[in-house]
Amino acid sequence: MHHASSEFKVLAKRIIPCLDVKDGRVVKGVSFLNLRDAGDPVENAKFYDEQGADELIFLDITASHEKRKIIRDVVMKTAEDVFMPLTVGGGIKTLHDIRDLLNAGCDKVSINTSAVKDPYFISKAAERFGSQCIVIAIDAKRTGMDMTKATGESWFNEPALKDVCLNLDYKIPPSPPLPKWRKAGESFPSLMENSELQKEPPPFIKGGEGGLRWAISTHGGRQMKLIDAVQWAKKTEMLGAGEIMLTSMDMDGTKDGYDIELTRAISEAVSIPVIASGGAGTLGHLYEAFAHGKADAALAASIFHYREFTITEAKEYLQARGIPVRL
Repeated sequence: MHHASSEFKVLAKRIIPCLDVKDGRVVKGVSFLNLRDAGDPVENAKFYDEQGADELIFLDITASHEKRKIIRDVVMKTAEDVFMPLTVGGGIKTLHDIRDLLNAGCDKVSINTSAVKDPYFISKAAERFGSQCIVIAIDAKRTGMDMTKATGESWFNEPALKDVCLNLDYKIPPSPPLPKWRKAGESFPSLMENSELQKEPPPFIKGGEGGLRWAISTHGGRQMKLIDAVQWAKKTEMLGAGEIMLTSMDMDGTKDGYDIELTRAISEAVSIPVIASGGAGTLGHLYEAFAHGKADAALAASIFHYREFTITEAKEYLQARGIPVRL
């Protein structure tokens, strides 16, 4: 469903560095001697532009909404010197926020929490600015019994959105009898406490590839939501999203590789481009995201920031293995 095989050969796969920006400064920025100011987002952006990055993402982790003007200034200065597409994510709450960033010179905005709070915000944004500007960030985590503590949103009972909710209606069959460690009336047994139950997980952990399911998180990963990541991806596309930035909460920061099952499940579920994110530690991981995860782009941070690999090295590695890239 993702791309016809003829398109797969033509469409270049994109490599996208991501920079965290707080109060106008890069957090954990690029550690390069030739940068006059390693904390300057514009200097970082220029460096990656020269290296041949296909796009750049600024993730604004500034705490207060009052300081939104700072990221607009960063975008404006960056757009003057850098011509690769620029996406800004983090803290976007209104159509005015989107308009201000696009007017400042960014090409796309990435939205997570605001879209989950009001899915029709996606439609409003896409209608106003065009789907090509609207990236939906999905932070997904493999489901487990801890999901019982997840919080809901007010629209959970709306018929048009009900299909994206994770089903937690699980009842223990009457036979065999309840294990002694479980109190009567307790809805969700702990999988970790009972090896017999681990062999037969409740229905809500089944589904997807190989029985896998993923829930999403919002508020920068601080809140889990009882929303099925694959169904949510489909819904965002239907509502007008032009691209999905998919981060695995399980793999992010581990440098052990992307969650390939997650990436493939969502790439196959939608026809809009999917950016794989979270876990890149080697060039082989980038290859896996494209070859096995069927991603359209791969986002990476530390492997480029700390000069473990250059963008050029990454692209040459991929090209040598048959992945189409722009060199």
